[in-house]
Amino acid sequence: MRQLLIGYDIGSSSVKTTLLDADSGKVVASEGQPKIEMPIDSPQKDWAEQDPLMWWKYVVETTQGVLAKGAVKNGEVKGIGISYQMHGLVLVDKDQEVIRPSIIWCDSRAVSFGNSAFDALGPDFCLSNLLNSPGNFTASKLKWVKENEPENYAKIHKVMLPGDFIAMKLTGEIFTSESGLSEGIFWDFKKGGVSDELLAHYGIDHDLLAEAVPSFAEAGNVIEQASQLTGLEIGIPVTYRAGDQPNNAFSLNVLEAGELATTAGTSGTVYGVSNKPVFDPQSRVNTFLHVNHHKENPHLGVLLCVNGTGILNSWLKKLLGGEEISYDKMNDLASQVPVGAEGLSFIPFGNGVERIMENQMVGAHMSGLNLLKHDRRHVLRAGQEGIVSALTFGFDIMKNMGLTLNTVKAGRANMFLSPMFREAFVNMNEVSLEFYDTDGSQGAARGAGVAAGIFASPKDAFVGLEKVASFDPTPNLVKAYKEVYERWNENLKKVR
Repeated sequence: MRQLLIGYDIGSSSVKTTLLDADSGKVVASEGQPKIEMPIDSPQKDWAEQDPLMWWKYVVETTQGVLAKGAVKNGEVKGIGISYQMHGLVLVDKDQEVIRPSIIWCDSRAVSFGNSAFDALGPDFCLSNLLNSPGNFTASKLKWVKENEPENYAKIHKVMLPGDFIAMKLTGEIFTSESGLSEGIFWDFKKGGVSDELLAHYGIDHDLLAEAVPSFAEAGNVIEQASQLTGLEIGIPVTYRAGDQPNNAFSLNVLEAGELATTAGTSGTVYGVSNKPVFDPQSRVNTFLHVNHHKENPHLGVLLCVNGTGILNSWLKKLLGGEEISYDKMNDLASQVPVGAEGLSFIPFGNGVERIMENQMVGAHMSGLNLLKHDRRHVLRAGQEGIVSALTFGFDIMKNMGLTLNTVKAGRANMFLSPMFREAFVNMNEVSLEFYDTDGSQGAARGAGVAAGIFASPKDAFVGLEKVASFDPTPNLVKAYKEVYERWNENLKKVR
């Protein structure tokens, strides 16, 4: 009998589900929905919300699809893993009904609450205990609900992250993870538990938080109602959950100090592992618990995030042709003009406040436009170079924190499919890039196999994972892209 694992990746653009053969490490079937990007609602300026039931709908549909494609039999699926968009706030009542739309990661409404908490609790406490400013993270979003929607706040039974909600729909049980609490800035790293000081400052009852389990842990089993909707067998355990960036790192076998992972989906990230508490004094990059963290053997993840990444590329696609122009065509057009886009520069911060900009609303800007010279090819190239420049800005912050940044791993997906984007990333940052044929849903499936007992440890979960390519910087391109970054940085100073 086959040993199969299911992994879900609950993104803000789509839901992807993968059925993985645990013995070979190969994908049996995968499916993503919807075929166009999921909508993000913005009822007011700088707000970003999604209906959690929309995520569940696509979990149901994609699960039905992979079970049918894989001709799955009873007893073959051994565990379920869930990866999810980080920092989202999901609220349910005592009947496990959603109270209001999820306030997702790129929503900016809670910035002032986080800034006030940082001042009131003090920089010394926040940076040494929380390793972050409360900022615009989940705890601050919950405080916003408390202050602005008291009738909704009064209904709350439990506060969850998006992955916890999907696990609840599958199992009827409400849990979160220690890593998840840290990403919400509920976690005191010195104490090794929930921060009583932060909860007291925000006036939040500890009982509203879900019970925390390790990322690799059995936390509920598929119930009859979920079985009837999805086709999953009753009793399959949910054995893994993690935010998308810790999970992406795990999917690339990035588990030890000094190892690095990167993504370029809706947002762009670099995620490095450290074995000691580190923080940026301005909280422009953020430190969370990694999936394999143990109190006796610390593993922390340092996350650089740029909101305006794939969403900028998607916006350009809609602007320049929509369905009539493919991303491959856009990449081809961008490659037809030289490095530097003949002086055109794009600052991509148009998707809410940016952490690396100290939660400022910088916005997106195009600089150096020459109406007699520049066409859509230049705009497309400047867009990609601008995204890489923003990531490089964050890279510099991580270097100043003492992280070693030499080799970065990435999945063969999203903007890293663009040869020009890879070239700019490698040379502007002077790093080697290793390319793997994997994604977040595959990582979640592998994670499920650890707590399900199929793999002896996280390190043993990577059977079948192979490096498919690697890319190294070249001196002449390093020089050219460094000049692009210097010009970009000068333009940034003008608009901040």
